[in-house]
Amino acid sequence: MLAYMKRTSVKLPDDLDAQLRHEAERRGVTIAAITREALEAHLGRDGGRRRLLAAGAGRSGCSDISERIEEILRAEARS
Repeated sequence: MLAYMKRTSVKLPDDLDAQLRHEAERRGVTIAAITREALEAHLGRDGGRRRLLAAGAGRSGCSDISERIEEILRAEARS
């Protein structure tokens, strides 16, 4: 995290504000932390963090995972 940060005000619809506050409380983090995380993800900056992608771990009931692994990983990376 940077030593100095700018303060920015954002106007949100009531339902989005409620979702944001609920998620912050659920995760035990600040609203600012979730907002920064969402902006970094949206702008393509992950702050050095990497998402763990898991496909084919466990039993999914699908028999073609090994044949479709590249397709599955591409779809997961886009989400």
